[in-house]
Amino acid sequence: MTEGSSDPRCAAARLQRLGVVVIGRNEGERLVSCFASLRPLAARTVYVDSGSSDDSLSVSGLLGIPTLELDPSRPFTAARARNEGFAFLLRLYPQLHYVQFVDGDCQLAPEWPQQAADFLARHPRIGVVWGQQREKYPQQSLYNRLCDLEWQQCPSGETQECGGNALIRVSALRQVRGYRAELICGEEPELCVRLRRAGWRIWRLDAKMTLHDAAMYHFRQWWRRMLRGGYAFAQGAYLHGAGPERHWVYQSCRAWLWGLCLPVAVIGGVASCGYPALLLLLAYPLQIVRIALRGRRSSADNWLHASALVLAKFPELLGQLSFLMHYLVGAQARLIEYK
Repeated sequence: MTEGSSDPRCAAARLQRLGVVVIGRNEGERLVSCFASLRPLAARTVYVDSGSSDDSLSVSGLLGIPTLELDPSRPFTAARARNEGFAFLLRLYPQLHYVQFVDGDCQLAPEWPQQAADFLARHPRIGVVWGQQREKYPQQSLYNRLCDLEWQQCPSGETQECGGNALIRVSALRQVRGYRAELICGEEPELCVRLRRAGWRIWRLDAKMTLHDAAMYHFRQWWRRMLRGGYAFAQGAYLHGAGPERHWVYQSCRAWLWGLCLPVAVIGGVASCGYPALLLLLAYPLQIVRIALRGRRSSADNWLHASALVLAKFPELLGQLSFLMHYLVGAQARLIEYK
């Protein structure tokens, strides 16, 4: 029987070669739900904790899940947690072929591990497979709803990048030496740039993978999440913007255009030409209208999504400026948390 065989015995054997790394920091009840969804894979699951001050460690301990506490003397990042969790997992289970990374605020769909492992077994040059992620409570706040709309943006099929929840081939991750541990955000797309350069492909299945619990109920949380995104765009463009990928250069330029250049043009226009220059501000509502009319969801979702995309350019600009400041002074950035 070959690796990609559909024989039930082969399918069961593939699951035995699949391990799970869960990362978390102060996820509370979300972590309990995450572990519950992983019960069929619990025998090959490890948990990595990044300095939680809640009962996360006691939760994993009660469930008997091998747990790694990150050394607090070094900055916490999701990338570092995934790297150290990956190494920890393989020390315990060196026979693994695949590793499923799961964020502690997510629940894994029960059918996903088998579907994803079977897909990788049939396609030896695909290094990463990921699937549909939806928000668990999209109706509880506008910000949760925006997350749910964000998860639906990427089409199925071959993609340039993946999210934090993904099944990765062990050999592929080893070849590129894992995630870039110092990145405070955007570590998954950066990893995918290096995987693609090494000849691996990234694929998104049209299948349920995870339920995410953003727990965003305040504007400040959404603002910080967008600021973190702007930081990621800047750092990604710095690392890989000059290559053929032009990684996140376009996203960074949009933040500068809408977040700084246009406001400066308005101020300069008012100073030189008077109040008629304020008409330039119409570019913002016109952009919202353009994006909303191109949307393919309900009218309410289209307008919400379009408005958020335009407004997000201001915190994204602040994220760009934050990265620039850290780069100029040679400082190590700290986590930008929104929960």
